[in-house]
Amino acid sequence: MTDDDAIIRLFKAGKKEEAFNHIVKNYGERLYWHIRRLVLVHEDADDLLQNTFMKAWSALDGFRGESGLFTWLWRIATNETLSFLSRQRIAQGVSAEEERVANTLKADRNFDGDKLQLLLQQAIATLPPKQRVVFTMRYYDETPYDKMSRILATSTGALKASYHHAYTKVLEYVKARIDIDY
Repeated sequence: MTDDDAIIRLFKAGKKEEAFNHIVKNYGERLYWHIRRLVLVHEDADDLLQNTFMKAWSALDGFRGESGLFTWLWRIATNETLSFLSRQRIAQGVSAEEERVANTLKADRNFDGDKLQLLLQQAIATLPPKQRVVFTMRYYDETPYDKMSRILATSTGALKASYHHAYTKVLEYVKARIDIDY
């Protein structure tokens, strides 16, 4: 079952577990990879996905349908991830975050990127959490600004500016660490 309205009807008909199972089945993987691109560590992404689903479960009664179900879930996942990244940034600082990213990716059996990919991930790790989310959504997911605007509850102009600043910071970071003409 993929129709959001049908899932909501199931939920409102008292078949909450069945409806929620459809939500997890339909959207879990996409939400996981959205979160994973931001935090990089599987365990962190898994925990944040669980938090996302717990919040969604407790708030589903109040879902008003003003946006699509997936957009609503994406917003919850993004907010959970932003909170996590902010806490992590405060606790560790930016340079520690860069080092953690490098060590995490080097140790990850699933990471097959080259030096440039590693630098890109380190550069993204230096971005403030909101810029990291905007950059990741636009760069990796190719999310249109109007959709980002609905998800993040921010104007498209602010998102474009945020992406531009993030892009510039990432480019400067990479250029400072490798010898390539752009």
